[in-house]
Amino acid sequence: MTALERFIKYVKIHTASAEDTAETPTTQRQFDLSIELEREMRELGMEEVYVDGHAYVYGALPATEGNENKAAIGFIAHLDTIPDFSGENVQPQIIENYDGGDVVLGESGRVLSVADFPYLPLLKGKTLVTTDGTTVLGADDKAGIAAVMTACETLIREKRPHGRVCVCFTPDEEVGHGASLLDMERFGADFAYTVDGGDLEQINYETFNAAAAKWEINGFNIHPGHAKNHMINASLVAMEVNAMLPSGEVPARTEGYEGFFHLTDMSGNVEKASLHYIIRDHDAAHFAARKETMRHIEALINEKYGPGTAKLTITEQYRNMAEIVREHPEIMLLAEAAIRRIGLEPKAEPIRGGTDGAQLSFRGLPCPNIGTGGFACHGPYEHATAEGLETAAQIVLNIIDENLK
Repeated sequence: MTALERFIKYVKIHTASAEDTAETPTTQRQFDLSIELEREMRELGMEEVYVDGHAYVYGALPATEGNENKAAIGFIAHLDTIPDFSGENVQPQIIENYDGGDVVLGESGRVLSVADFPYLPLLKGKTLVTTDGTTVLGADDKAGIAAVMTACETLIREKRPHGRVCVCFTPDEEVGHGASLLDMERFGADFAYTVDGGDLEQINYETFNAAAAKWEINGFNIHPGHAKNHMINASLVAMEVNAMLPSGEVPARTEGYEGFFHLTDMSGNVEKASLHYIIRDHDAAHFAARKETMRHIEALINEKYGPGTAKLTITEQYRNMAEIVREHPEIMLLAEAAIRRIGLEPKAEPIRGGTDGAQLSFRGLPCPNIGTGGFACHGPYEHATAEGLETAAQIVLNIIDENLK
């Protein structure tokens, strides 16, 4: 089965995760893909195949004779798609010998345009896979799953020598739960790669440091005709909180290593208001300063309006995995060599987000990220190419081959 055939099969299985639930998986529908992958892995002849009660799928290829002393390499991809845009009833459009121009996305009224995605002409002549404009495609991260499964099939079919290869497909990555219940002992890898990136030449080992900040604002509501020097409008105080943050340090105005404060949700009236932020920065000292800025604003608001007006809760989410991965340069060298073997020059670029690999690295499993060839994830313009999917599978194979040297 080709990587494209696998990919099309996987994206048609609805696996969107859900916010605001402590259960793992957050949606039972993720088991639909887990069970399909379990069946496929058994049919291929993989060993130690297992689906646990949280939808994690495990499998392995034991080392071939003479390679038992080589490092055990893991590959991880996630089952779920984003919860806030439909992943149900995905109807991929497959365009062979793509002409490099605009693509009408079904009858949705949306157009995948060169104006918005200026690299599209570079894909001319390839087999392009798009959505019909009403759903995500699911390349994030079913392209990763397809790449790993295709690589495993190739190893088995061609009887290629290899060290131990460990595979795990995880639920709930999109809502930050993906690595939390991965059984390290069952997985059995010495180090791993998440196959969950974009450009095929990219290797990502630097993530944001991340925290969530929740503000609860308590106002004082009386008749507006008698409000002078008494009313505290909680919604206006919430606006004041936001105005005290640097206006240029938001996602829409930052890039590369620049951090930000991101207001994700707000609600309120005169009596009560709430603000929800995510705080991100690659640099640990700058990250600490951002959190301290929030705490300073809380103190100023309570000094101005009275104790208890503002309550700030900061919740740590994940740390920059660079501090772990840098201690294991051989992992990066393997990936770099694998990418050069396909004729590309590897690029180490920071992730403006996080991956399962961030949490796993701090759990003792160094785990940078490699690409899948997916584009424009998390929306109706998501697309991929058949050639990119096959190349992603080849990079996985090349890493396994390089491990034998």
